[in-house]
Amino acid sequence: MVKNMAKNLTKNTGKHRSSPAKQMQDDVANWKLSEGEKAPLVASKMIDGQDPYELTGTRDKILEVAIGREVKAFRNKLGINISDLAAATGISIGMLSKIENGMTSPSLTTLQALSRALSVPVTSFFRRFEERRSATFVKAGEGLAIERRGTRNGHQYHLLGYSGDQSSRVVVEPYMITLTKESDVFPLFQHSGMEFLYMLEGKVVYRHADMRYTMTPGDSLFFDADAPHGPEEMIKLPIRFLSIICYPRADN
Repeated sequence: MVKNMAKNLTKNTGKHRSSPAKQMQDDVANWKLSEGEKAPLVASKMIDGQDPYELTGTRDKILEVAIGREVKAFRNKLGINISDLAAATGISIGMLSKIENGMTSPSLTTLQALSRALSVPVTSFFRRFEERRSATFVKAGEGLAIERRGTRNGHQYHLLGYSGDQSSRVVVEPYMITLTKESDVFPLFQHSGMEFLYMLEGKVVYRHADMRYTMTPGDSLFFDADAPHGPEEMIKLPIRFLSIICYPRADN
């Protein structure tokens, strides 16, 4: 194993043709994704009991929730409590609570009072409602093959989702990773952020810092990726696991 690790270290001293971020952007730009079906949002229903996640309305209800979240976020940003906001706007605490929880539709007059008290334009309350939220749908076998550090060790990476939303403060990268007889062990990966592994097939001894974990299907591991980590012993091949990496966006 020591020889393999030394060989892997030697492999990883070569220069990249381009930065990983730039390479990923180029690859994703050419990624042909499947599409879902457009359908109107309707309230969920339960035959027995009350669904705690039920939408009691459709688009109008979602607007109320979006406004409420913005009002609460702006209030918290100013460091004032709901009583302070009630005093500044002349709106009762009970009404403000209903607005922040998306339980009522505030009038334009109420929104104007809130905008003055919170020192924000009225349009800011509609910001999140108007933003388009993206989703990535990947059919089985259509994950994008990505080159990462481990590629040179025979580790196969298939990206299962990608968001180009530059306003997000974090980047999340879900991968399906496959190890075969052509793969080498390499427990010395290090990168910023957190990582979550979920074992799907095979058996591997995975190292994180000074700990070793024997993983079989159904096992999971969540860790700080800044510490050395990676497969140290491949016991049963092929090995497949889901890896979700989350790290702060560089420009934030």
